[in-house]
Amino acid sequence: MDENEKQYTYIVQASLEPSKCKIGKTNDLDIHLKEYNNVPKENIYQYLFTCEVANMAVVENDIKENFGYLREVKTKEIYFYNPDLLDRYVKFIKSHPLFEEEIFIKEDEKKEIVKIVRKFSPSLKERGLTTVDVINKAKKTKNDEFYTRYEDIEKEILMYDKDTWKDKCVFCNCDDAVDNDERKSSAFSLFFIKNFKELGLKKLICTHYGGGLDLVNQGAKGYIFTYIFTKKGFKALKEYPKGYTGSFDDPLSLKILNEEADIVCTNPPFSKTIEYWKIVVESGKKFLIISNIANVVTTAYIPFFRNNQVWAGYSEVDDFLNFKRQITRAAGYWYTNIPIKDRPKYKQLKIVSLKDIPEKYKKYDDNGMLIVDNCYIPNNYNLPFAVSARPILNGLLEKGYHLISDNVYHPYLGGEMKFARVLVQKI
Repeated sequence: MDENEKQYTYIVQASLEPSKCKIGKTNDLDIHLKEYNNVPKENIYQYLFTCEVANMAVVENDIKENFGYLREVKTKEIYFYNPDLLDRYVKFIKSHPLFEEEIFIKEDEKKEIVKIVRKFSPSLKERGLTTVDVINKAKKTKNDEFYTRYEDIEKEILMYDKDTWKDKCVFCNCDDAVDNDERKSSAFSLFFIKNFKELGLKKLICTHYGGGLDLVNQGAKGYIFTYIFTKKGFKALKEYPKGYTGSFDDPLSLKILNEEADIVCTNPPFSKTIEYWKIVVESGKKFLIISNIANVVTTAYIPFFRNNQVWAGYSEVDDFLNFKRQITRAAGYWYTNIPIKDRPKYKQLKIVSLKDIPEKYKKYDDNGMLIVDNCYIPNNYNLPFAVSARPILNGLLEKGYHLISDNVYHPYLGGEMKFARVLVQKI
């Protein structure tokens, strides 16, 4: 490729597919959009965001690395879309070190594109749609919310001592609906109800979110479900407080979190994980939650790990159920502040002398920073070095090493930026 040739990153969306978007790269924005629209079907493609970057291939790879769990399928650059997710995509791109400037498509250029499209397909007006209709439909679609499978919850929770749960109030505060019909209940609520006595729980509180897509057919009203064991047996109560949304950040949900909950256990929506972590971690309550596997190498979350407020649980979660209850892949992991005993994945850490690390798994970047791969860790190297997410998930920070920066580290090798890492150092 000509080194003087422009490079662009873009986000494009088809008018008839408001729940998804494509994030890609090109050397010519105008021609690329015309190619999208040069197909005889009723979709009209429009750019949602465009910008010039220094290296579009690296930016594209980093987007895949950070938002892989939001891709429709791993072989295509099609990502789930809603306004919140779009904001996250754009913020990530604009904060990328290779971002140069945002590009605005001129109105007359847009009109020219529309003329080309109308040779093959009717306009929004001709189809009885307006731009507002498309946007509103997109806002109602929440494709970043996945069901957690019962077996994955059971596998993780049973790894912890029963004393962890004894006489505790568990709070499931992210659309953990409860119904007499198990098909209309979340796996979290089902697990804790079925194992209430076995775990020795004092109380279970689950909230149902009344907005967005109604995943479990529980209606549009937010509610609070309380389950408790008394001398007279189990008692269940479902309440619909006036004006209650059921969202984790609703004032009433926050009140339950701060005044009643002992342990929070749920799968928060991936598009709002940053806000969720901040609220739950700062509450000081124990928690066991599922989030993106890449959080440990994402700047927004690194301070939690560095300050020893969060660490990896026992297992990752690769399979979820989508809103059609079909298996879908998403790179999830359990995170917690509950003590981990005898973490099995310690065995995957290869803590050896620097000279014993195979040459192909150790290198120095353009700044002279040591980079190690394949879970090799030097035990006689006192300077900072860079690791990927996997050693952190395997418990490296519990083996005499600590994070030295709150920011993600992007190594450059031969002038080319590589995948995100974090800097650690032997204590």
